[in-house]
Amino acid sequence: MKYSFYLRKPKSKTETLIMFSCYFNQEKKKFVYSTQKSILPEHWDFDNKWPYRTGRNVSRSLGKILKRLRDFEDEFDTITSQWERSEEAFDSIMLKEHFDKIFQRVDTASSFFEVYDKFTDEKTKLKVWKKSTIKRYANIKNLLQEFEQVYNYKLTFSKINKTFFTDFTDFCYEYKNHYTNTFSRNVGLFKTFMLWSYRNNYSYNNTFNSFKKPQRVLTREEVLSLDQIIELYKTPVGTFHLEKVKDVFVFQCLTGMRYGELKLINKRVVTASNCIMLKEEKNTTKATRLIPMSQIAIDILKKYDYRLPLISNQKQNDAIKEVIQKMGLSHDVEYSRTKGVVQERFVKPFYERISTHTARRSFITIMRNKGIADKTIMSISGHTDIKSFNQYHQVDNTARINAINSVFDDY
Repeated sequence: MKYSFYLRKPKSKTETLIMFSCYFNQEKKKFVYSTQKSILPEHWDFDNKWPYRTGRNVSRSLGKILKRLRDFEDEFDTITSQWERSEEAFDSIMLKEHFDKIFQRVDTASSFFEVYDKFTDEKTKLKVWKKSTIKRYANIKNLLQEFEQVYNYKLTFSKINKTFFTDFTDFCYEYKNHYTNTFSRNVGLFKTFMLWSYRNNYSYNNTFNSFKKPQRVLTREEVLSLDQIIELYKTPVGTFHLEKVKDVFVFQCLTGMRYGELKLINKRVVTASNCIMLKEEKNTTKATRLIPMSQIAIDILKKYDYRLPLISNQKQNDAIKEVIQKMGLSHDVEYSRTKGVVQERFVKPFYERISTHTARRSFITIMRNKGIADKTIMSISGHTDIKSFNQYHQVDNTARINAINSVFDDY
């Protein structure tokens, strides 16, 4: 088996790492390992893939560099000779473990997660993540640790390969019962960590680049029509607790606001023309957006003295289902979930499919069905990406019927 040395950044103006490289035909994989020695590109003989040993371009550290490279040559020859004399299969993992042992570079499961902690710690201290992002990366760490235990797969950077991705995919779909959208998001987060590790020299394995995120699947979600929202507003629900839940939900339906944004509302952010001046919470670089309020929305806000009665998102989700059930919307609806190319179908009562996000989705769907321009709706909802915005629009049966009637009823 042939090997060579090369510079990690051959066009660098400063010293760059010297890398050892060979190719495993059976794995169809290039093996790369840092020698932990650096050199200026001007001191490197690119034709012979070796430091200059004579002339004016000789490095001052030539002796130490040559010793290191010859150590790599000797160790590679030693382990390949042993492999040729034995009947054992020889692969990149064995070579990696041998180099780690000889050159005192430990790459164990604990070191993998130590690097992960450094990654999350850095991003947290730099204030580039919101609390929701921090929570997602904490969940990914828990997911990877659970994968280790369930599949008995010791995570090291050298073992982030095709076998890992195959087993991890199976673990997520079959053991954790994740669907495509969840899996796609988690793969994206994991690859972000691996890229950071690669760029910060914690890993020299870039196999993760070949891990493909499945395309997110648009799932059928339920929406309420404007008539249903007005009926909901007028429907008695029995208790003051459920009345507050109902009012908050209706307010969301009529403004398109995220549930997490409602806590930002007070008398100071309401203008004389009954508009809410809201500073974007998810992206602080966005300009303040103006959200006009209909009369019902104004009445709800005044009812609670401009401080909506909020509970946790999860409790609101549970309670709004009860409210919608009391309204009588308990008919069965069908929806699907996708795992890779496998689609599973489910049937649930309508009210079971309702959450705080239904309100925002209903607002966008109603506005679009009324012919309001996307740019106008997005300026109210706070969307900047048309692709994300489109996922909120659900074409309901009324819209389909109206579309057919408007085209064909004259014939």
